[in-house]
Amino acid sequence: MLGLLLLTFSQVSMAEAKTTADFLIKDMVGNKHQLSQYKGKWVLVNYWATWCPPCLEEVPDLVSLYDKRRKTDLMVLGVVFDYQDVKEVAEYVDDMYISYPIVLGDDAVVAQLGLAEVLPTTFIYNPQGALVKIKRGLITKQYIENMIGVVKN
Repeated sequence: MLGLLLLTFSQVSMAEAKTTADFLIKDMVGNKHQLSQYKGKWVLVNYWATWCPPCLEEVPDLVSLYDKRRKTDLMVLGVVFDYQDVKEVAEYVDDMYISYPIVLGDDAVVAQLGLAEVLPTTFIYNPQGALVKIKRGLITKQYIENMIGVVKN
């Protein structure tokens, strides 16, 4: 029983550590993205897959938000999992007009950001770099704008 308690405590401690960790990930074109470089901005890290219908559904909202707010107060990073090859991902990104950076998900990314039990899952970091929400399932533009508390027209 004590071992189970210690395991549970260490899992909680690791989860808490991830709320303030400064991740460093590289996108498909080789650009590095570090949470600390986006201080002052909300950061959305969206886990998705090419075969996932809700992922497909949320892409236009994420693209719209990124295109509208990336220079002011928001960064979106897409992390793709469960893909066949890089060509498949590149074609999907092109077909969906995804303008935000895409990271190829792997064990190193999961070690830094955390595991998602479902796809899509979005990790939401506030402008101070703290993880404030893990949203499992479909995320919408309205949800994000309500979450960050600023709706700009």
